[in-house]
Amino acid sequence: MSVNLGFAQASNDFLIAALLIYSLAVLAFAGDYAFGRPRRVEAAKAAAPAAAQLATVGAAGGGIAVADPAESTPAEPAPPVALPGGGGVAPGRRLGPFRSVWAAGPWIRFAMAFSAVGVSAHVVAVVCRGIAVHRAPWGDMYEFITTLTCVAALFFGYIVVRHRAYGLGVFVMGAVVIALGLAETLIYTPAGPLVPALQSYWLSIHVTAMTLATGIFFVAAVLGVMYLVAERYRAKVAAGKIAPGNGLIDRIPSAATLDKLTYRTVVFGFPIWTFGVIAGAIWADQAWGRYWGWDPVETWAFITWVIYAAYLHARATAGWRGARAHYIQLLGFASLVTNMLIVQVFITGMHSYAGVGH
Repeated sequence: MSVNLGFAQASNDFLIAALLIYSLAVLAFAGDYAFGRPRRVEAAKAAAPAAAQLATVGAAGGGIAVADPAESTPAEPAPPVALPGGGGVAPGRRLGPFRSVWAAGPWIRFAMAFSAVGVSAHVVAVVCRGIAVHRAPWGDMYEFITTLTCVAALFFGYIVVRHRAYGLGVFVMGAVVIALGLAETLIYTPAGPLVPALQSYWLSIHVTAMTLATGIFFVAAVLGVMYLVAERYRAKVAAGKIAPGNGLIDRIPSAATLDKLTYRTVVFGFPIWTFGVIAGAIWADQAWGRYWGWDPVETWAFITWVIYAAYLHARATAGWRGARAHYIQLLGFASLVTNMLIVQVFITGMHSYAGVGH
């Protein structure tokens, strides 16, 4: 089946547009760091008394506030929470997503608007690529990276709206811009048919799961790096080695929040990765007559699974927190990237067709 050149060109155009709009979003997030702090601090101070009054009224009226059990106890209502990005609100009386973005200030409004438009263009680009090639649009490394960055942007958008974590935007969206820019400039692959080994409906099952999980782990890795940087800075401040007042570090969520967000992100992505590995084994049995053959890509996918499983196990049973747990999580992502950019490209195996340019 021939490639639809019109949709292929549209996909390229929308991807370039998404890259440029994402870049504007990163600039807007950076502008909030540079110019948005005074207004947001004032807004937080102004909103705190009203939030405290709401909490008092809710407690007196017998209202039930839904909160994280790890952060508050039923016996004593939790105090008003200062949201990342400014403003305060009592637990259980959260602002809606649009009102929260609007209250965060003009820079955040611009950043979120650019992010939303960029994600829309990115999704259209991926869909157009699929229409152009008449299949799932993740059959080569270029398509895989453009799709996983789309998943990362979408998932990060959810985190921002759900947790009001606007301070993370410049870092996560910046990483998305870098990854998508490298894909567009270094490993661009024209739209074309798949090699025979990939012409199976399992492509839409196995590779879809791996793409979704990789995009989610991408976000978790950025959060983990941010945690290590912020925690190192705060430890030096506590030890008196440096003076406090780093505006960049002070604006991102607390170490506890970053730790929680990273853990929840990995918890969400790990079952998807597990399903992808299982689906790959079933596809291998149909294509090659065996479920597992210790092919280099299979082996590294399993190593990645083991490392992420070790991270979750350490958090759940050993109670690991802090840098040790994040080093394990980042080791898992390093294993994933090694498999994707080194093993699949440079090591000959049954998955060699997944390399750049194939």
